[in-house]
Amino acid sequence: MPNKRIDVIEDVKKKYVRLALESNKISTTAKSAGISRNTLSRWISMYEEEVRDEMDVEGVEVLKPQPSRQELEKKYEQAMKLLGEKELEVAMLREALKKNGPL
Repeated sequence: MPNKRIDVIEDVKKKYVRLALESNKISTTAKSAGISRNTLSRWISMYEEEVRDEMDVEGVEVLKPQPSRQELEKKYEQAMKLLGEKELEVAMLREALKKNGPL
């Protein structure tokens, strides 16, 4: 039986890898995560291919070092769409918890 705690930890690492790839700001992402740049770089080495594949499936592009205004606007729209989806997901989970109670 897979260890759910390890899966959750790997998911968090992948999310930070994705943030770093999307923003092209490894140091800033590492700082916001409360980890060293070296740690995040190691995670990127481990998960970059998998994360990039997921991003390709979703149609998410990696930000260039000097993005144009149009690229930034596109990324903003993508982020707002994802945020809306996550907010809906959280609302649905809260509603399910109200109906079923805590696990």
